[in-house]
Amino acid sequence: MAGRRTWRWVIGIALSVSTVATGEPGPTGWIARGKRFETPYFVRDSGRPGPTVMIVGGVHGNEPAGARAAGQIRHWRLRRGKLLVVPRANVLALDAGQRRTPREPEATADLNRNFPSSPGDSARGPLAKALWAFIRSQKPDWVLDMHEGYGFRAAGSRSVGSSLIHDGGAVTRRRAESMRRAVNVTIDQADKKFVLLRPPARGSLARGAADRLGAKAMILETTYRGQPLARRARQLRLMAHCLLRQLEMSAGEVDQVLAPRAGATSRPGGSSGEPLRVAVYCDAGTLSDTAPLRLEAIVTSAGGVVAELLSAPAIRAGALGLGSFDVVVFPGGSGHRQAEALGKEGAKAVRAFLRAGGGYVGLCAGAYLATRGYSWSLGIVNVKAVDTRHWRRGKGTVKMELTAAGRAVLAGPTGTFDIPYANGPILAPAKDKDLPPAIAWGCFRTELAENGAPKGVMVGTPAAVAGPFGAGRVVVFSPHPDKAKPLHTMVRRAVAWAGRKQKVLLHPSPVK
Repeated sequence: MAGRRTWRWVIGIALSVSTVATGEPGPTGWIARGKRFETPYFVRDSGRPGPTVMIVGGVHGNEPAGARAAGQIRHWRLRRGKLLVVPRANVLALDAGQRRTPREPEATADLNRNFPSSPGDSARGPLAKALWAFIRSQKPDWVLDMHEGYGFRAAGSRSVGSSLIHDGGAVTRRRAESMRRAVNVTIDQADKKFVLLRPPARGSLARGAADRLGAKAMILETTYRGQPLARRARQLRLMAHCLLRQLEMSAGEVDQVLAPRAGATSRPGGSSGEPLRVAVYCDAGTLSDTAPLRLEAIVTSAGGVVAELLSAPAIRAGALGLGSFDVVVFPGGSGHRQAEALGKEGAKAVRAFLRAGGGYVGLCAGAYLATRGYSWSLGIVNVKAVDTRHWRRGKGTVKMELTAAGRAVLAGPTGTFDIPYANGPILAPAKDKDLPPAIAWGCFRTELAENGAPKGVMVGTPAAVAGPFGAGRVVVFSPHPDKAKPLHTMVRRAVAWAGRKQKVLLHPSPVK
């Protein structure tokens, strides 16, 4: 449940933080302003004639990918027409992490069964009435409502997960088929591919928009079981982007998930007054969504930072090089699986991002990924993992102490302090002549030596190191400062240093 509480909070703050901090205009307006379920909407108007497309997320509060994807799509640039986005249609349910609206009568608690479809029907319940009045006022030509199912329909599940549910019209079906093909190209397993279904359920927003407003409407359903949040959100973005491209509306990239910087290039960094922009890896090798969402919350909690989750396919496709990000963070989990998900193209993209001046922060698995020595590692910091035969050293609390260099940047505790540890790498100099020496920012003062691991290996070895790679900066932690609230400042300061928001230079004493 901790992970679910985290993503509720992160999604809740993301809209208000990113719109102000990035210089992107805030909400165009509010639906049900002043009510307990008030929610913002955003309008992107190209100023040129064209279709009006409405995208809605978060109708069901236990389906966060729709809210996440819609919040990202609102940043896309248009060639023509108008884009209307309601990222968090059901704020109360999203905040509670549940399908139904809290404190609503049973008859109207499921928001997606409260919209009119037959002549003479009207919307039921105050939230549905407010949303319906707004949609009617906007007269959209297309409506995409973003959801998630629990299972894969192509695998025989009764769930509608991984499907496009269209209104049955010939034009809508043709567009839906193109959207299905666009997303299925990115999916290897046949039983996880998207299918077409029709029609939307009675009382659903899409059904009402089609039957009562004459809009072409679909429900886009990804599947939440076994798929990381960033990958699910990208599937929804891919389908929306395909439609906008077919309508000759899109002027941006599918993986533009933050507002474009003015005059953005492939080189990281903006003006000194801009917030730090952080990408958090969320895909295979993070075990669950919990660690990425925790890190997203940590780095944004003190202000001056905007963050978004990125999937491995998005990184492979060049999301780090769109001028949106300054730092990429890789959480704990499995470094090998993270490397497999990235593949050669993803690894190349991360290195190119660093050479251009980007920053990298890796924790535990993210530290393994950054080292040299493995056939699959990125090789971006001049250290290697040793005693890899006993990598399962244990999980628990150990003692760590910062070096003078570490204190200068991280401003962490003086003397030894407790820090969570979970099989992180035991680091030693790699002595690679192609890289400058890495600098120790902290050392282990106690150890875990379980599962046959020999004692005495871990004590005194670097727990945190930093070093340059190209024009970029790399910081890795073997333990988990992200899992101890008193140490969250260390994480934020490491990210700020990697993103050049801290001017402290590397201490001259290398890892020994």
